[in-house]
Amino acid sequence: QPHSYLHAVRETMEGEGTAVGDSIATSEEEARRWIMSDVPAACNTHDDNLLATVLNDYDRETQDFFRWTVSYSQQELHRLITDRLGRDLGDILRLEPVERGRSGHLVRLRIVGTEASFTIGKELEIRHALSPSHLKSSAFVVDYEDVREGVPQRFVIHGAGWGHGVGMCQIGAAVLATEGHGYDDILRHYYGGAEIKKLYD
Repeated sequence: QPHSYLHAVRETMEGEGTAVGDSIATSEEEARRWIMSDVPAACNTHDDNLLATVLNDYDRETQDFFRWTVSYSQQELHRLITDRLGRDLGDILRLEPVERGRSGHLVRLRIVGTEASFTIGKELEIRHALSPSHLKSSAFVVDYEDVREGVPQRFVIHGAGWGHGVGMCQIGAAVLATEGHGYDDILRHYYGGAEIKKLYD
């Protein structure tokens, strides 16, 4: 159920409360441009001291929170999708975006195989289907490599962010705090339209 205070926002205090934009949701060209970019953002940090404060040790085994890449061979992706979906689609041909949210995250993805096709209809299920655990996010685009007779032999998934793309970014909030923003400004930034009020004496 949609809530007015849950929406995608830019990772900067400038333009507070503005959504990332409908163009990313409606144009695959814009989605690719944004996902492949390395723009200045509060959550795009490599400050080891700050990350050590915000994240657990096991979360700091990688630093590619803002932009990341995962690569699968045809055999690896076929086996993964077959295990996850419980059905064999044949050789995997395409991972086709069907619908994106305003943050660029896929909410519907069509997996096209030589034997059958299947559409996944939820962000978390997409992340689950394309990883032994979970992809960092469903905001991604795919490059197809070594295509033989129409069948890609390698899939390179380029992704953005870590999470579902709605609500407060832990790393971004920590960076904004170190820049001197108060908790109330940070909360209003991430939850535009929400009211902060005291409920006790």
